Amino acid sequence: MARRLPTRTRRLASRTAACCQEPATRCAGEPRKAVAVDASIKAANLRHLRRIEGQIRGIAAMIEQDRYCADIMTQVAAARESLRTVANTLLANHLKHCAAAALAGDALRRDAMIDELTSLMSRLNR
Repeated sequence: MARRLPTRTRRLASRTAACCQEPATRCAGEPRKAVAVDASIKAANLRHLRRIEGQIRGIAAMIEQDRYCADIMTQVAAARESLRTVANTLLANHLKHCAAAALAGDALRRDAMIDELTSLMSRLNR
């Protein structure tokens, strides 16, 4: 028998599902999709992520080679800043498309989006 999720979890799941896709159009277990994605933002994010992947491999090599700790931490800071850049461009796309659509919708979708954005901003600002 399938385990039933707690009420709060079910409620949050139903509210966050309203963000990018109408819940009725999604199949159970299918990942949510963005309302729209700017092609230039997507391409820039993918380029950035490939660069970050290389940075992470470089950091691992530096650790394996017992490089100077301060040099490694400098590279970690650079990778973190690159990830922050990707997060900011994703946030801009989310606000332009997903959030704008939800905020223009009914009260339930609007409230769900406000909750989602509040939670998202607190996670990004940690």
